Amino acid sequence: MNLNKEISPSLYQWMVRPNWITKKYIHDRLRMRFRFDHHTVLDFGSGTGANCTLFPPERYKGIDPDEKRVSYSRKRYKNHRFYNLHNHTLPFQDDSMDYILIIAVLHHIPSHDIVEYIQEFKRILKPNGSIIVMEPCFHAKNPLSNFFMNQFDKGKYIREEESYLQFFHDQGLECQVIERFRKCFLYNELFFCANFIP
Repeated sequence: MNLNKEISPSLYQWMVRPNWITKKYIHDRLRMRFRFDHHTVLDFGSGTGANCTLFPPERYKGIDPDEKRVSYSRKRYKNHRFYNLHNHTLPFQDDSMDYILIIAVLHHIPSHDIVEYIQEFKRILKPNGSIIVMEPCFHAKNPLSNFFMNQFDKGKYIREEESYLQFFHDQGLECQVIERFRKCFLYNELFFCANFIP
């Protein structure tokens, strides 16, 4: 069932990504592990813009391929900047981002495209910057969750933990798993960061 594609951005925000879920499972975890003060952030796959509230408008940029969601984000969060993603090239300068945030995005993207995006992430990321990732993840010990995610999630490319990490390792980045957790009982989530190898 491809529910997410059939509903408007505002309905998606209300049904799939309500504020309490975003706060509990995403924002609280990010705040506990990272200091975003005075740092530039790209929210890759920003969707309806829910993550922008973590950051001052002048330090945040969101980008998404869905024009309706970009339009919705611009109306809802007037002081933050949102961009349409048209191809694999990100419209930002080299070494311009301290953090690249990727929240529940990679499981919508085929493998060959992820490789191209990671090359762009490396181009725009500052030398001491971090790529922060949270993704639904298949786990051998949780067949019920795997079945649920496979049947009901819009993303066609949910992967096992090692597959997510390998994309970044193969592009010369070092990964650190921060946490494995359950979201709303039925989702296995992987939270990790990727950095340049010193």
